[in-house]
Amino acid sequence: MARDLPDFSLEDEAARLGLAPVCGVDEAGRGPWAGPVVAAAVILDPGAIPEGIDDSKALDEDRREMLFARLGASADIGIGIAPAERIDSDNILAATLWAMGVAVRGLREKPALALVDGNRPPPLSIEVRTVIGGDHRSLSIAAASIVAKVTRDRMMVSFDSLHPGYGFARHKGYGTALHASALDRLGPCPLHRRSFAPIARRLAR
Repeated sequence: MARDLPDFSLEDEAARLGLAPVCGVDEAGRGPWAGPVVAAAVILDPGAIPEGIDDSKALDEDRREMLFARLGASADIGIGIAPAERIDSDNILAATLWAMGVAVRGLREKPALALVDGNRPPPLSIEVRTVIGGDHRSLSIAAASIVAKVTRDRMMVSFDSLHPGYGFARHKGYGTALHASALDRLGPCPLHRRSFAPIARRLAR
C-alpha cells in the first residue's frame, strides 16, 4: 500500500494561526562514522513549490540533485554544519540541535515557526513544533531533508580526494564493510568521529 506524500497542511494551519513564514528543519548524517552532521532549514514559496518533493531517503540521487537545484532557485535556505570535532565534544544529539539552530539563523527571513523533524527541539528564539516522521508529512521538512542530504553527500565526495583510501565518495562515511576494511588498514583520519564505538575500539587497540 502506497504511503501518503508530504503536503503543505501543517504550514497552512500555522499560517491560519498567524505563524508565517514557516520553515522546515531536518538533518542528514547522524549515523555515519565519519564526516559532519548537516542540518537544513527551508522556507518554501507557496506559489513556487517544486513538484516531487519527498523524504530524501525515498528519492534517488538524480532526483535529489534536481530538486536541490529547484529549491535553491525558489526557496529560502539555511545550512548548519557540525564537524566531527563538535560531535565528539558535545555528543551527536547536541551537535545536531546546534546545527539546526545555525541553519534557522541562516535564513534570509526570520520564520515565525519551525517545524522540526523528530521529537527534540533545537534551541531557537522562535516557536518550534517537533513532528515525528515529519519528512513524510510536511513539504517544508521534506525539502530540508533533501537540502541537508545533498549538501552532506557533496561534502563527503569532496573529502574523498583529501583523505583517499577510505571510499568516502561511495559510502559517505556510513559504516559499510568497505569503510571498516579501510579503517583497519589506514586507521582513523580527522573526519572520523572518535566518540563513536567503531572508531573508539580501533583507537584503543
